[in-house]
Amino acid sequence: MNFTKTHLLPLCFAVLVACMAGCEKPPAPVADAGPTVNGNTIAFSPESAQLKNIQTVKVGAPHEYALQIPGRLTWDEDRTVRVFTPFAGRVTRILVDVGQRVAAGQALAELTSPDFGQAQADARKAEADLGIKTAQLNRVKELAAAGVVATKDLQQADADQKSADAEFRRATGRVALFGGNNNVDQRFVLKSPLAGVVVERNINPGQELRPDQATSPQFVVTDPSRLWAQLDASESDITNIRPGANLIITSTQYPDDAFAGELRQVADFVDPVARTLKLRGVVPNDDRRLKAEMFITARLVVPRGEAPVVADKAVFLDGVRRFAFVKTAGGTFVRRGVRVGPSQGDIVPVLAGLSEGEEVVVSGALYLQQLLMEVGTRGEAVEPPATVARKQ
Repeated sequence: MNFTKTHLLPLCFAVLVACMAGCEKPPAPVADAGPTVNGNTIAFSPESAQLKNIQTVKVGAPHEYALQIPGRLTWDEDRTVRVFTPFAGRVTRILVDVGQRVAAGQALAELTSPDFGQAQADARKAEADLGIKTAQLNRVKELAAAGVVATKDLQQADADQKSADAEFRRATGRVALFGGNNNVDQRFVLKSPLAGVVVERNINPGQELRPDQATSPQFVVTDPSRLWAQLDASESDITNIRPGANLIITSTQYPDDAFAGELRQVADFVDPVARTLKLRGVVPNDDRRLKAEMFITARLVVPRGEAPVVADKAVFLDGVRRFAFVKTAGGTFVRRGVRVGPSQGDIVPVLAGLSEGEEVVVSGALYLQQLLMEVGTRGEAVEPPATVARKQ
């Protein structure tokens, strides 16, 4: 193939343009200036890539908040009685069953008890002895009035009558205390001391009972219209808990309902193992929807305080003091000592060091703290540690 000058000129021009394009160098990347540390102040340039790893929030205004305290429901011990037999014997009849409502003094079960029979016999014997001693005293008084007996005999008869009367009162009072009478029939009736509902029964017909071997009550009677809420609060919430506070009780069994209660008692000690504070509240239960031993969560509202609040992630501990990094302007951050109160969930009240509306670091504080620790000469620019930057 033959090339003429007319064909060669365009080809040479194309090769020259391609060569110039391939030999042109790419622009040099702009260096990322490191932060400048001066005392407790760290300043980044606006173009610094490290700024995107530092997140801040504003210090909030004081507000009320709620503690969520786990616990369980139990019988109200002020309205509960556990019935034990005071005498050994054999169960002959059971007169009530679980779930039945009983009145105060109503019979729960009957026992044949030789021990109770002995108490009845002692009462009868004391009654007969009192009659004899009283009659003897009356005869001695008549003889003393006629001058037949000495004064000391009258005094002795009077002392014997008083002793017999005391024994009679003791023996009959013991039988009466347990609902017995003057008949020596060995029939002992186990009664409920208060009105309520039988929620537990631990005896059967024909069972032999002995008070010294009983490990559980024969009956449990309670008023289920009011329950106790046994709660375990965190040790850090001690300063925010006071008796008389209102409680909102919730349970997974009733996800759409809440029940009102009241905090009645705060323990004077912290559990040494669980590090929790024992609380006790009362919960009305007129419709009996709540059940004893049900797991619950109690919501306790803490009133609004005077201190501003901040996310607990903004405060960190260095030695024995607490600090926070405050964003002052642009990419400048200042480490500042703070004093905070007890944690309120994921926020803490700020007692000193921060003001409402200031911006504080919640993500990247570890990186900033590491910069302060690694800079030996204040005022010189440093490269951010790669390992710390990756952690942030």
